[in-house]
Amino acid sequence: MTAESTTLPSLNTLSTEDYEFLCQLVYEHSRISLGSDKLALVSSRVAKRLRRLKIGSYREYCNWLKTAAGQEELGELVDVMSTNHTNFFREERHFEWLQETLLPAWRDQHAEGAVFRAWSSACSSGEEPYTLAIVLAEFFGINGQWTIDASDISTRVLARAQQAVYDDERVKPVPPELLRRYFQRGVGQWEGQCRVKDALRQHLAFHHLNLFQSDYPFTHRFHFIFCRNVMIYFDRPTQETLIGKLTERLEPGGHLVVGHSESLSGIRHPLRQLQATIYQKSGGRE
Repeated sequence: MTAESTTLPSLNTLSTEDYEFLCQLVYEHSRISLGSDKLALVSSRVAKRLRRLKIGSYREYCNWLKTAAGQEELGELVDVMSTNHTNFFREERHFEWLQETLLPAWRDQHAEGAVFRAWSSACSSGEEPYTLAIVLAEFFGINGQWTIDASDISTRVLARAQQAVYDDERVKPVPPELLRRYFQRGVGQWEGQCRVKDALRQHLAFHHLNLFQSDYPFTHRFHFIFCRNVMIYFDRPTQETLIGKLTERLEPGGHLVVGHSESLSGIRHPLRQLQATIYQKSGGRE
């Protein structure tokens, strides 16, 4: 849609009515709960779409979203409303626990040749699943039997994750030895950037995924799931629904890890808590 008016919207022109409509629409399509105090955030993020589409007002945008022609825009709206903060080796203790505790125990309990399957369920621009890949490659070997599925609701950050190219500043948390082993330094027009090597990337599969959709793009279950810093954007009923869906995708004895700012306290779930942010599904060997 291209509106006749191209006046850029100011951040104080989003009415309460339109704000509530946008919040409800985002909730229906992503289960992200924006609450009543995010008007400035919603205004600024939606303004990006208005400028790109050359729509002159929030009201015009909302009216368009109510039409059949505006339905394709819903994905873009959810995209701009998604928060995608991440970095390599974020919440590093999780990776240390994985390497020191979970992986040795898993190897002891499984036959040679078994495949370790992990899922980064909100992978953003890729730093989390590539960090996970580095840890698995260090433990099992770059040619070992392990796979990672990585998913996100945002097509924008997924494209960046699949490109696997990062500025030098972004890869600073990666230890120098691991940086040399798993990244290529850019030259020429790519100077100042690094790309994840193909040998590591081949273990990963990326998916555009709404965690609440009925069918997932994979049928297998996982030994390990990252779902970090996701639940903080959902209300309690949505959190319970999410944990239930993730538990279904875990192998018996598999582990779910949430963010350090999150907890399953007060949420009905069947998992056993091992540490503050680490949970295990019953059915596997201790």
